[in-house]
Amino acid sequence: MAVRQKFVSWRSFTWLPLGILLVCCASAATILRTSADSMRESAVTLVGLLDDEQRQVVLLPFDASSRVGWHFIPMKERKGMALREMNDPQKTASLRLLRSALSEAGYSKASKIMLMEKVLRALEGPERTWERDFEKYYVTLFGNPTGEDTRWGFSFEGHHLSLNFVCQGSQIVDSTPQFFAANPAILKSAVEGAPLRKGTRILAAEETLAFELVNQLSPAQQEKAIIAPEAPAEIRAAGEAQPPATEPAGIAYRELTSDQLKLLESLVEEYAGAMPTEVKEARMQAIREATWGNVYFAWAGAKKPGIGHYYRIQGPTFLIEFVNTQPDAEGNPANHIHCVWRDMTGDFDLPLQAAAE
Repeated sequence: MAVRQKFVSWRSFTWLPLGILLVCCASAATILRTSADSMRESAVTLVGLLDDEQRQVVLLPFDASSRVGWHFIPMKERKGMALREMNDPQKTASLRLLRSALSEAGYSKASKIMLMEKVLRALEGPERTWERDFEKYYVTLFGNPTGEDTRWGFSFEGHHLSLNFVCQGSQIVDSTPQFFAANPAILKSAVEGAPLRKGTRILAAEETLAFELVNQLSPAQQEKAIIAPEAPAEIRAAGEAQPPATEPAGIAYRELTSDQLKLLESLVEEYAGAMPTEVKEARMQAIREATWGNVYFAWAGAKKPGIGHYYRIQGPTFLIEFVNTQPDAEGNPANHIHCVWRDMTGDFDLPLQAAAE
């Protein structure tokens, strides 16, 4: 399938805030070429817009150790170059690259996560610990994106967002770790001057589908699915180069009813659907080939909102983890989501054993 992207120029919107541009870029996208082709084109454009000093920061060797370094916590500095350090054409090219790497739904989530920094800035006030800058999201390229059949990587990362890709030719060969987060999970107040409205819920389906599934389980099924009475504080292996190589826990797919199976499949598709169509389809095909019967659903913590909860979905090819235990910026309990999709055959297009060495 061919994928082509059509974008609004950053220069045309210099009077608009980043959030409005993000939405405009998303709505203008048209799929005509493969996403990897569009990513390469956008990456080459970006590199051409950088001066020599900037290229040293943005363009790193494919085997650089920082390629497998990722995290979603606030940091003073990260690898690559932040949007705030770029001029308008460079920002445009960076956002084109991000848009080509994601589906419309995924790009919308990423855009709103970035805009949530403005909300946090307002809620936390002048005594806040972190800057909460909606342009403090960093772009890094690894390897040579101009080669027709060479492997190259792309990282887009900042607070509550870490997206990592490896491309070769016209294929995205890996797209993990894929991390999204939301604080607040549900924006419960109207924040003056903020770009997001009261009631905004960036990762709604990731939470509501899971609640629906766990609450549809019978008592006997819940005995198998619930692995702990309290939710853990965080997803496992946060910031580590590879996912935890542990056996699946919880209840097996084959032990669910037809209605429960539909919910589980919809939940998995919600995560996979943050990626372009060809990546989503490849992920779902890999699950089918490894058989859905080898997929497990595990839960920990409360089965209702407002109290810490966690779930894990794991099969031979993938791992999903979701946790909501932290309070939001206003102090509302369990209103702060972290969730991730990882590749159980190896993140960053690396086999598990290679990354561990």
